[in-house]
Amino acid sequence: RLRQSGEGEHRNRLLKEATAAVHAYFIQRELCGLRKHDAVIREYDIPRAVLVRLGAS
Repeated sequence: RLRQSGEGEHRNRLLKEATAAVHAYFIQRELCGLRKHDAVIREYDIPRAVLVRLGAS
């Protein structure tokens, strides 16, 4: 849905939700000792816009 959302408030809401979900998932992985997320980012095809909001580039 995020990739097809276009622009505007709807996209911003989806970006915010996706960023929160990815952040929570990364925290869970790190608590389990899994610190590298590269494979997960590729596997789940996490959009760059979400990663940028997390501070990754």
